[in-house]
Amino acid sequence: MSQEKLHIPYPVIVEGKYDKIRLSNVIDGVILTTAGFGVFNHKEKLSLIKKLAAPGGVIVLTDSDGAGKVIRSHITSALPKEMVYHLYIPEIKGKEKRKSAPSKAGTLGVEGMEDDLLRQLFAPFAADMPREIQRGGITKADFFALSLTGCDGSADRRDRLCRHLGLPAGMTPGALLDAVNILYDKESFTALAESFFRGEESV
Repeated sequence: MSQEKLHIPYPVIVEGKYDKIRLSNVIDGVILTTAGFGVFNHKEKLSLIKKLAAPGGVIVLTDSDGAGKVIRSHITSALPKEMVYHLYIPEIKGKEKRKSAPSKAGTLGVEGMEDDLLRQLFAPFAADMPREIQRGGITKADFFALSLTGCDGSADRRDRLCRHLGLPAGMTPGALLDAVNILYDKESFTALAESFFRGEESV
């Protein structure tokens, strides 16, 4: 028996039509595609995204490969930071069924994600949730205290934590900060990160 779709009040931006089809099985809401890199050449598309974001923001969900990161950056650079909610899929090795060969990165895109994972990502944004989305209150100072920024090895440390959290590697401090503020409150994130790094050090 299929689960009821999550009603998402925020427009969702994805890369391609197959991502849109995939997501349509899980959520009920406005889903707009960038046509891959097409958003770079069509000012009308970016203008539409800006209009959709104006009332309350948009959710951006791109693939975790290099192209996805470039597209995400292009979209977010055109919008006020507070108008963008970032969601990230984990880096999972594999190939979508419709493709004859894996992507250049060798990882699954949005269209290759399982329903349960997509539902978990979007659950905090569902309209029938008992509370509005709350930023976690995690700050750049917290990242510094955890050596996730501002010291030698910070980038590698962030990548290791990302893999542990099921987030893509190579995230900038700002992108990771946005992601964890959606996924965790300050206390639980700090406890999780400290526990993870303690576990690494004890091995």
